Amino acid sequence: MKKSLVVIGQGYVGLPMALRAAEKGFDVVGLDTNGAVVEALNSGVSHIDDVSDEQLNRGLAGGYRAATDAATIGDADVVVVCVPTPLSADGGPDLRPVEAAARAIGEHVRPGTLVVLESTTYPGTTEEVFTPLVVGDILIPGVDVFIAFSPERIDPGNERFGVQNTPKVVGGLTPECGHRAREFYAEFVDTVVEAKGAKEAEMAKLLENTFRHVNIALVNEMVRFSHELDIDLWDAIECAATKPFGYMAFRPGPGVGGHCIPVDPSYLSHRVKAQLGYAFRMVELAEEINTAAPLYVATRIWQALNERRIAVNGAKVLLVGVTYKANISDRRESPADPLAKRLVELGAELSYYDPYIAEWQVEGASGLHLRSAEDLSAAARDADLVVLLQAHRDIDLKTLAHESTTVLDTRGVMPPGKSVSRL
Repeated sequence: MKKSLVVIGQGYVGLPMALRAAEKGFDVVGLDTNGAVVEALNSGVSHIDDVSDEQLNRGLAGGYRAATDAATIGDADVVVVCVPTPLSADGGPDLRPVEAAARAIGEHVRPGTLVVLESTTYPGTTEEVFTPLVVGDILIPGVDVFIAFSPERIDPGNERFGVQNTPKVVGGLTPECGHRAREFYAEFVDTVVEAKGAKEAEMAKLLENTFRHVNIALVNEMVRFSHELDIDLWDAIECAATKPFGYMAFRPGPGVGGHCIPVDPSYLSHRVKAQLGYAFRMVELAEEINTAAPLYVATRIWQALNERRIAVNGAKVLLVGVTYKANISDRRESPADPLAKRLVELGAELSYYDPYIAEWQVEGASGLHLRSAEDLSAAARDADLVVLLQAHRDIDLKTLAHESTTVLDTRGVMPPGKSVSRL
C-alpha cells in the first residue's frame, strides 16, 4: 500500500519535494490555498522555474495531485509544511502562514502521523508555536503525533543539486520524532543528517544563511576601498581561492536578494534581541552593508557617466538582468529594485533587458512600470551606460561589451575591454 503524503505549500520548496516523493512511490497531495495555482498544477502547468511542465505531468501520472481542501490531511501518513515566512514589520518572521497550516493540521490530523515543518524561522518555533497548534489539548507529541523540523535547502536555478542529492537535516521534538523524520526523508533523499533536536535543525538553517550574508558583506565592503586604492578585488579573490584550505571564495555584487540571504539572518537577530536583550551585531552590520550595496552601484554609475561629462539627470541607463540571481525568473528582494528607484530619483532615463522578466513593476517606485527591451544589442547601443546586474546564460557578454559604449560590470564576469569597468 502506498504511503500518503500531504505537502502544504506548492511553491519553489513544496512542489519539487512533492514530485520527488511521488516519483519514489508516495501518494502525494500538494495542498495550496491559491486556487489558480492548484488548477494550473492539475492541468500540467508549472509556475516555478525548477519544475518543467514535463516533470509536472510525469508527477501527475505517477501519484501527485494538487488540492485546496485541508481535509486531505486526515488521510495522510506524513504532512510536510512548506509555507513562506516573510519578514514582519518588527523584523521577525511573519508566522501567520505557519500558524494557519498548523491549525489546519490540528483539525484533521490522525494519530500516528508524522508532521514536519520546513519553513525557515527562528529556533524554538517548532516547539513553542507550531506544535501546540497541531496537538491541541488532546494529542501528545512523540506519542500520538510525531513532529520534527527539517530546513529547506532548495537553491533555485541550481542544476547540480536538487531534492535528491542535497543532504537533508532533520531534528525531532523527541528522539522518536527525529528517527521517524529521518526514515521518511531517506526514502527519496540520498543523505539524511539527524540533528540533536528541532532547535538545532532550525539553527543550522540560519547558520548557513548568516554565514553567506556576513561573507558577502565582507567583500561588498572590500570592493569599495579596493576601487579607491586601484586594486582589482576580483583578481585578488581568484588568487586567494588557490589556497586549498582555510578559505572560501565570495564575490561582491550589487546587493543580496531572494528568499533566504536578506531575510533569514534577521530572524535570528530578532530572536536574540527579543529573548536575550542584546544585539547580534555581526548580522546587523552585514545587513547594513548589503542593503547599501545598490546605492553604491548608483554612485559608481554617476561616476562612470561623470567621467564622460554626461549628467546622470537625463542619461540613458540600461540595466541587464533584474532577477535576484542568474538564470531564474525570481525577483524577490532583488537589488535591482532599490538601484532602479535611486537612479530614477537622480533623473536617469531607465530601461532594462531580462530574458526572464517581460514586465517590471519596480518595488518602492510608485508608477515605475517597465517592459524589457526586445533587442539587447540595440538597447545597449542606445544607452549611455549599461549596467550588468545578472549574467544570465542567454546573454552574450562579448556582444554586450562590443555594442556598449560603457559597461559597469557588477559581477566581474565581462570580458576585459576599454568599454568595461568592474564594480
